[in-house]
Amino acid sequence: MMKLDFKQNYTLENEVVLLRPLALSDIDNLIHFALSEPELWKYSLIQADGEEQMKNYIDLALKGREAEKEYPFIVFDKRTNSYAGSTRFYDIQLVHQTLQLGYTWYGKEFQGSGLNKHCKFLLLDFAFNQLDMERVEFRADNDNQRSIAAMKSIGCSVEGILRSNGQKPDGTRRDSIILSILKQEWNDELRMKLYNKLTK
Repeated sequence: MMKLDFKQNYTLENEVVLLRPLALSDIDNLIHFALSEPELWKYSLIQADGEEQMKNYIDLALKGREAEKEYPFIVFDKRTNSYAGSTRFYDIQLVHQTLQLGYTWYGKEFQGSGLNKHCKFLLLDFAFNQLDMERVEFRADNDNQRSIAAMKSIGCSVEGILRSNGQKPDGTRRDSIILSILKQEWNDELRMKLYNKLTK
């Protein structure tokens, strides 16, 4: 097992997707989503619609990595030979062997394509079996049924609701649902279940 090194550039990939560390220059690869699909961030606590917002989004993600609290990736779809979105590890607590997986978004053409399951398989396997994490947590706006369904489909267990724990872009409050996967669950059952979904 290795300890997460925030200075190291990890690349995760299979035959469908490649995940590499997000870089400042990736504004060029992601800006068209910010300009043409602003609704992608409807439920996000950090908005990335519009050029300035996207620049800020990437800047905050990179600062999170510098502070050794986050590790953001850009997602590349090998099937279409194009960048599809972004995701990251965050709230990384090495002493407790836990982290959160989120800030995940994909352009509309990649949603429902199976790309997310490939990404989650690579990220979860890396977290549990390379970084030796014991728990991976997921959170979402409790109104974001699409995201919640996606998390349940990979085997996440619902833990509960944090009431009024965040502010939405429109100024209203949001309830956040918490889900998780434990290392033993992943290695005993969920890894193979998700792998089988990828190979169908």
